[in-house]
Amino acid sequence: MYEAKMKETDSDVIRFIEETVANPKKKQDAYRLLEIFQETSGYPPKMWGPSIIGFGSYHYVYASGHSGDAPLVGFSPRKAKISLYIASGDPDYEQRLAKLGKHTSGKSCVYINKLEDIDTAVLKELIVQSMDFTQKLYAEYN
Repeated sequence: MYEAKMKETDSDVIRFIEETVANPKKKQDAYRLLEIFQETSGYPPKMWGPSIIGFGSYHYVYASGHSGDAPLVGFSPRKAKISLYIASGDPDYEQRLAKLGKHTSGKSCVYINKLEDIDTAVLKELIVQSMDFTQKLYAEYN
């Protein structure tokens, strides 16, 4: 039977940052992102899997029948770049993302080198947009 790798855990978020983020600037950015995501989402930070700091949660079910739980939004201060986990399906997503600042993006991730490269006000808009979109998309399961 399939076992989801990304599950909410009881691991301590501060301990994770202190023990895994070696670069002092990246550590400072991680603490600032912790504040931004918590204030904007209204949810406390929780560890999801070994390396994602998530805020809130939702249950999803895909057309294939695969289902699980995931954080509404989150981030991970990885060694190379900081990953921001925000949903990309909202019609205004691309327009907002274009205003974010220096970044690259994947299917459900935005990657930044450092916090000073982006507009944190736009990040806050993206967090709210992502949460609203995801909660509406999966409303029947939550």
